[in-house]
Amino acid sequence: MINRLTTLLTLLALLSGCVTETVKTTAVPTLSTYETSLPSDEVLDIAVVVFDPGIAEADPAEGIYPEIRRAEATFMARELALVLDDQGVWGASRVVPSPEHITDVLVTGAIEQSDGEALSLAIRAVDAQGRIWLDKQYAGTTSRYAYQQTQRVKKDPFLAVYRDIANDLIAVFKSLARSDRLAIRDVSKLKFAQSFAPEAFEGYLSDDEGALTRAVRLPAESDPMMARIGAIQQRNHIFVDTLQGHYDNFSGSMDGPYNEWRRLSYEETVALRELENEAQTQLIMGGISLLAGIAAATSDDRNVRTAGAVGIYAGGGLIKSGLERRAEANIHSLALEELGQSLEAEITPQVIELEDRTIQLSGTIEDQYGQWREILSDIYAAEIAELPTDISQPSP
Repeated sequence: MINRLTTLLTLLALLSGCVTETVKTTAVPTLSTYETSLPSDEVLDIAVVVFDPGIAEADPAEGIYPEIRRAEATFMARELALVLDDQGVWGASRVVPSPEHITDVLVTGAIEQSDGEALSLAIRAVDAQGRIWLDKQYAGTTSRYAYQQTQRVKKDPFLAVYRDIANDLIAVFKSLARSDRLAIRDVSKLKFAQSFAPEAFEGYLSDDEGALTRAVRLPAESDPMMARIGAIQQRNHIFVDTLQGHYDNFSGSMDGPYNEWRRLSYEETVALRELENEAQTQLIMGGISLLAGIAAATSDDRNVRTAGAVGIYAGGGLIKSGLERRAEANIHSLALEELGQSLEAEITPQVIELEDRTIQLSGTIEDQYGQWREILSDIYAAEIAELPTDISQPSP
């Protein structure tokens, strides 16, 4: 009996010594660049598609709020594009609304976790030829100190995650031969041409299953149809650059409230975890105290029975305290939900108006992008109708 009581009390003491640790610092890797001068014809454009918010099965009980996740999907894509732009390697690093966008290298991502303390992204990058550059998960944690920055040294709390992605991308770029980079650019241009004139550019690309897409032949340099395609592509670049202004304004207006939400979310997340751990510990300790009290209450020794009664009372108190802690943790969860709802009004996307055209684009960014592609098709059809037939002369 005494041995059993001693064992229970020992477990009780061990549990009471449990503590929760949080990350205090986060190392930010140096951003890799290209060490030598890069020939202009090897420069590749890279586009980051607005991330998948990962809210198919969103559950506020798990700290996932759709209105915040949708905003984060845009904000984080832009943050990655800015880091890529800082590398000084890519021809253009743009945020785009659709994975249908044709470019040299396309990056897509999905948010797997984002709570102010931890960020986890599933990133995939593929070039125009179908070569997979990245297909992996990137994760990072931050500390409360990341949210106590001055404006002079302000940086994203999860900058390390974005730099890890950028450094892996440039590592793949460096591993490619000059011929590979040129091939990516050629295929990208021909894919764009095929998207507007599939019949005119049929047979230019070889797209064998399981193999990289390659250019079988290239249009003649004097091909007027390809010149029209080039002009259309340039207009598309201008429109996508206009979208960058929208994304910049969106992220700029979101930056203040979002970082405040992340700071509060970090504190709530840590507090929630500590409370849950403390509540669990107190419930276990209460149960052990009850068991120890019951065991002692059956002893023949009067003093031990008295101690047992005290143990039963203390155990009941610990269980009650544990349940109260869980109730308090519930309050923190509700606080997170309220934060998410209050932020929703401040992150509503703005409608884009094109300055160089009288056409009004409306709806979401995805809708506007689709409308723009239709407008480009109309422009191309009108211009190409003025050209004589049978003018495209493919070259080897």
